[in-house]
Amino acid sequence: DRGDRVTQGTPIARLDIRNLEAERSQLEAQLNQELAVLAELQQGARQEDIDAAQSTVSDLENQLELQRIRQSRRQYLADEGAISREQLDEVAFGADALEDRLEAARSQLQELQTGIRPEKIAAQTAAVDQLTARIRNIDITIEKSTIFAPFDGVIGERQQDEGTVVGVGQAVVRLVESAQPEVEIGIPPKHLDSLALGQPQAVEIEGLVHSATVQSILPELDPTTRTRTVVLQLNGVNPSTIAPGQIARLNLSETIAETGYWLPTSALVQGEKGLWNAYAAVTAEAEDSNHQVERRLVEVLHTEGDRVFVRGTLNPDDLIITNGTQKLVPGQQVQPDVLN
Repeated sequence: DRGDRVTQGTPIARLDIRNLEAERSQLEAQLNQELAVLAELQQGARQEDIDAAQSTVSDLENQLELQRIRQSRRQYLADEGAISREQLDEVAFGADALEDRLEAARSQLQELQTGIRPEKIAAQTAAVDQLTARIRNIDITIEKSTIFAPFDGVIGERQQDEGTVVGVGQAVVRLVESAQPEVEIGIPPKHLDSLALGQPQAVEIEGLVHSATVQSILPELDPTTRTRTVVLQLNGVNPSTIAPGQIARLNLSETIAETGYWLPTSALVQGEKGLWNAYAAVTAEAEDSNHQVERRLVEVLHTEGDRVFVRGTLNPDDLIITNGTQKLVPGQQVQPDVLN
């Protein structure tokens, strides 16, 4: 039922096979009968059967000889006019019938003495093979009548009840694999050069970052998203904590050649129109101070942890103020604690 855990090879659904079992029993009985006939043909005639056939031939020969004597006597009487022609014909017909029976008995005796013809044994062998094939076909059907779990998992949904008539290809249960979860993410082709099979990556799911390994990169391009699917296997994750269908994100690093400067995030001050400000300590003209604050307009190009990569009106020899910037204004005189 739903929620049940199953192991690989566990039967999870079975069709009613009582009609197949009955048909198989009937075919087995026919097969045993045909096998007995084949064994008899292969062993040949028994001596008792040959003796009985020989006795039948001798008896018919004696009867025919006696019938011919009677026919000769009746012929004499018919010539003398003592009996009718009909009485003579009855004796003649009796002799002819005995000759036919004797010929058949001699043929049967000869067959028993010379053995069974190979063609008859081959025909019986073919009949046995045909029944064996029909039984094997039923065995295959019975074997396919049971659905076994292809892997360890949990029954996600039971889609059919007992006694329901199902059609070919109709779903019976939905089985969710309980092995290490896999993540499929669509990646633009231009970023695939940074990925390789077996490469470790970090995947974010519901705000949690998990270690993963690149398992495969599918060759087809998704016609809708114009991306290629990358399959990653999560490492060391309890399968029960990850639900199928959850959204996963993969962060990829891309190296871009750009001129700029790295600054700590604490050095930035919110500016106007999406720009940021940084304060530089420059040499002051006043005699009572060494430095004064000047504004530098910057644009943030990339963020990495607690630092940012910026470009703007910075000079290579600027002394950037990194702490306490919220208390400063341009033109304010300052005395730096550390120059570096």
